Amino acid sequence: MFRKFVPLLPALLLLSGFALGYVQPVGLLIGALYVAWVLYGERYIPWLPWSLASLIVSLALAAHLLPGTISWTLWPMRQMSQDAPAYALQLSWDKALVGVTLLAWWLRRPRPSEPASTDFATLTVVTTLFAVPLLAVASGMVVWNPKWPEGFWLWMAVNIGVISLAEEGVFRGLLQTMLVQRLGPFGGVFAASALFGLVHLPISPLFALVAGVAGLGYGLAFHFSGRLVVPVLLHGAVNCLHLLLFSYPLRIV
Repeated sequence: MFRKFVPLLPALLLLSGFALGYVQPVGLLIGALYVAWVLYGERYIPWLPWSLASLIVSLALAAHLLPGTISWTLWPMRQMSQDAPAYALQLSWDKALVGVTLLAWWLRRPRPSEPASTDFATLTVVTTLFAVPLLAVASGMVVWNPKWPEGFWLWMAVNIGVISLAEEGVFRGLLQTMLVQRLGPFGGVFAASALFGLVHLPISPLFALVAGVAGLGYGLAFHFSGRLVVPVLLHGAVNCLHLLLFSYPLRIV
């Protein structure tokens, strides 16, 4: 019964953004076409063209490359760490739409037939939570800077419900699933992780390296658990450790 109402999630998000003035008519049209393609195109279009088009448009929306949306500033620019640039918290409606749409798509898919490897998934989660912060510190990207910022829970909601959900929906739900079909389980996981790192290259080569290692952890957690919620929450937890314990967003070198 629940699956019948899942498509309402992205529709409600789009209409809410439009009513609040953050989604313009062209954005509403692009968003509606995107939702219809992802949720219903798979039934009528061969897997490869459907998945490639879904991936490309998802990436374009998540990277704010398509017109028609305005970000909602939830925090003005403010200093989170003395050694880091100022940071503003924004709700990006296009990226939020990607996350919610891919979540709706994932929830409507048949459950995996292979049993989950709970022990390996748990080991991957714990290893990632330790390895990624340690690598970030060792590389000099961040330093120890514990804090509890005002508005943390709002940041956490955007972190999990927009950033982590959209990025894991794209890179694990879509891309890793595609690559595993072509390259096998571990080839697909490693390739998706490498591409996840590469898209962070414009920030810095070190950031791309750390993101690639984090992506490997998210990918293995997804592979072993068979559940999209696991890498989403793991991604959110890694970002949370970054904010609470280290320089945020990145140390100025």
